[in-house]
Amino acid sequence: QVQLVESGGGLVQAGGSLRLSCAASGSIFRVYRMGWYRQAPGKQRELVAGISSGGSTNYADSVKGRFTISRDDAKNTVDLQMNSLKSEDTAVYYCNVEGASVTSKGIRNLDAWGQGTLVTVSS
Repeated sequence: QVQLVESGGGLVQAGGSLRLSCAASGSIFRVYRMGWYRQAPGKQRELVAGISSGGSTNYADSVKGRFTISRDDAKNTVDLQMNSLKSEDTAVYYCNVEGASVTSKGIRNLDAWGQGTLVTVSS
């Protein structure tokens, strides 16, 4: 079983910064892609940023130039540095890890989600 624990959410004023962290633990065999998604009230979950095992990154247009995703493969962690926050960034942010895990039936595909952390940006 794989667990993702997120931290770093909170309340911040517009223009401020926050750093989200996500740590994956458990029966991880390999981690491929890691990412952050968000879901605002009344809206669908959307991709914020992703990072491949090779370090390639992609970002939603709305956060390009403001957010930076990074990963530490030794610790199985992924961070999201969020700068110049806007009120429209207010959402629950979810960490996602894709890879492979060790199960009682052998190696299986892994697609794990964190519990979510709330980011509120006041204007």
